[in-house]
Amino acid sequence: MINRQSQVSSNFMTKGGFSDICPFDEYNGNETEIESERILLRKVMELSQQMEKFNLAEYMNHLNNPRRYLMLNFMGGLFRGFGIALGMTILGAIALYILQRLVVLNLPIIGDFLADLIKIVLAYL
Repeated sequence: MINRQSQVSSNFMTKGGFSDICPFDEYNGNETEIESERILLRKVMELSQQMEKFNLAEYMNHLNNPRRYLMLNFMGGLFRGFGIALGMTILGAIALYILQRLVVLNLPIIGDFLADLIKIVLAYL
C-alpha cells in the first residue's frame, strides 16, 4: 500500500490522467470500488490544487517558525499604528481647515462657537 501511495503522489502532479495514477487493470476489486477510488482520486487532486492556490504550505512554514511569525506580526502592528496616526493627523488637519473657513464666513451662532473651539485647539498645538 505504501508503494502505491508513493506512486500516486509522485505521478499525481506530473501526469494528468487517472490511468497513469492508478492502473485499474491490475486491480482485483469490483466496479463500484474502482469507481469510488476514481472519485476519491479526483477529490484528492482538487484538494491539492486548492491547497496550492491558497499557499497553505507557506502559511504552515510561518506557523512553524515562531520567531518569524512574531516578527511579522510585530512589524504589521507597528505599521498599522503609524498608518492610523498619520491618517488621523491628516483628517484632523482637514477638519481644522474646514472649521477655519467656516469661521471666516461669520455665521451668527456657529461662528462664535467655532472660533472658541479653534482657539482652544490651536492653544494645545
